[in-house]
Amino acid sequence: MGIREDMPLLARHEGVWDGVYTYYNAAGEKVDEHASRLFCRFPDDGPFPYHQTNHYSWPDGRKEIREFPAEYRDKRIWWDNDLIVGWAAEVGLDEYSRTVMLYWQRQGDPSLYLYEMIQISDDGKSRCRTWHWIRDGKLETRTAIQESLVSKDWRAIEAEMNAGAE
Repeated sequence: MGIREDMPLLARHEGVWDGVYTYYNAAGEKVDEHASRLFCRFPDDGPFPYHQTNHYSWPDGRKEIREFPAEYRDKRIWWDNDLIVGWAAEVGLDEYSRTVMLYWQRQGDPSLYLYEMIQISDDGKSRCRTWHWIRDGKLETRTAIQESLVSKDWRAIEAEMNAGAE
């Protein structure tokens, strides 16, 4: 079996998602907020069965793009790149099949790790995500993310974006 068959909940996330990331410090004070567009792909070919690209933009005009290609094994996707090392897995205990959990650690900073919970709506058109950043066993930051599905057809939107960049 392949990644789509072994991870049907993760496969429901395939597509383009627009959202807002809001960061809070340990005291609950908002410290950052920015817009996002995420491409969650299951490519037909290539070295990685899952590839996520995150486009971030801030009100002051800053922009950032991050690539997260992932390997697949043991019913998890695995990252190991310049930024993070970690995994994502479906939560089998969730009888409603809405929950994916992630764990990752920043490369070069073993004192900091993150757990993320992703909840997809039953209709698959929205999802919310929460990150808990933990340093030396203490909560350092929380990130709340609310997203809406733009399209399942990431190929078409990616082609439009690439054509517009030329």
